[in-house]
Order: sequence, then structure tokens, then C-alpha cells
Amino acid sequence: MELVQWQQRFENWLTAHHASDDTAHDISHFRRVWNTAKRLMADQPVDALTILAACYFHDIVSLPKNHPQRGRSSQLAADKTIAILREDFADFPAAHYAAVHHAIEAHSFSAGIAPHTLEAKIVQDADRLEALGAIGLARVFAVSGALGVPLFDPEDPFADERELNDRAFALDHFQTKLLRLPQTMQTAAGRALARQSADFLIQFMARLSAELRGDYEGTDSAVLQRFRESL
Repeated sequence: MELVQWQQRFENWLTAHHASDDTAHDISHFRRVWNTAKRLMADQPVDALTILAACYFHDIVSLPKNHPQRGRSSQLAADKTIAILREDFADFPAAHYAAVHHAIEAHSFSAGIAPHTLEAKIVQDADRLEALGAIGLARVFAVSGALGVPLFDPEDPFADERELNDRAFALDHFQTKLLRLPQTMQTAAGRALARQSADFLIQFMARLSAELRGDYEGTDSAVLQRFRESL
């Protein structure tokens, strides 16, 4: 069966069985991760069906960021994916189960599971690129709004004199995780894209800093320099 047919079947299943109010982990997210993965795997010796399945089901279980077992989401998603493939996609090749399971369990930042196949590395990179750039910026604030988390600490927005806490302030998530992602990318193409997209977030931070000082025309060069040094 062609990949495009598998993709349509996966989308049909998710539309019927995975209605979600979590806009950061909906079918549009799965589709974007797959499109990014296709770019990363170009000319690579990979199993495309494994990557496709992992991209479409990697967040089939996604516990809220404030859930005490958040770190287990990817392992739960991997287990559920294999159950779905066995029950609802009987013609999916069983020989791919282990590779799909590993690619899903290893995609998560919080799980801390190292990817040991190229397929898993590509899925991890593709998913992490979703957390950066304009889409990543939108997702951060969508999640914070759903959780009722303030956008930033008005007294110390960049945590100059306090401990970072992204459960208390959405902007802290940039420093606790997002700006660290380029260093974790597994592929050369992923690293290049991640640095570009992370710089977009830094430019946003510099503009935010300027606006908080009443400057609506410029950016804060000190913020730009401070955070670009970490990339």
C-alpha cells in the first residue's frame, strides 16, 4: 500500500476516534510533524512507513503538562499505538511494531529516552521543530491559556533575579526547554532548522522586552545578545 493511502487511513481513524480540545496535539499537529519528517528524511535510508505511523500516533496519549505522570506520556502513547495497529489496522506489517514503538516512546523531551534508530531520530527532530518558530510560539501560549498560566512575571519577565518556573509563567518555558532544543537535535538538517526557529523566539523575546519598556519600534539588543549566545 502507498504511503499516501496509509496516511489517509490514519487521518480517518484519528478523525473518528481522537477528537481533542488540545489544539497543540491535534490532527493538524500530527500532519505537520509528518510533513517536517518528510523533509528531514529526504535521501535518507529510512523506513518511511515507520516514520509515518509514529508521526500520526506519537501524541495519541498526551497528559497535561501539569500532570504528575507527564513524563510517561510517550511510553503510554507507544503502547496504545501498537494496540491500535493490531486491532484496527490488521494489515499493518507486524515487523514494524518495534520500530514504531521506539520512535514514539523516544520522541518526548520529558521522557528522556535516547533514540537509537534513524527513524526515531527523525520523528524526535520533527516533533521538536513544532515547538519552535511561529507555530511553537502559538502553541506555548495556547497551552498556557488552557492551563490558566500567566504569560510572564510582570516584575521579572526573563527571570533575572528569580528561579525559572514554566508552570507559573509561560515565558519561562522558552528558557527551561525551547531554547535548549537546538542542542538536542539528532540530525544535521534538524539542527539547522532548529537554530533558525529558536532565533525567531529570541527576536520575540527582545521585542517583548522593548515593549515592556514602552518602546514599540525597536528591540532589546541586550536580550538578543544574551539568548543568542546560548544557541
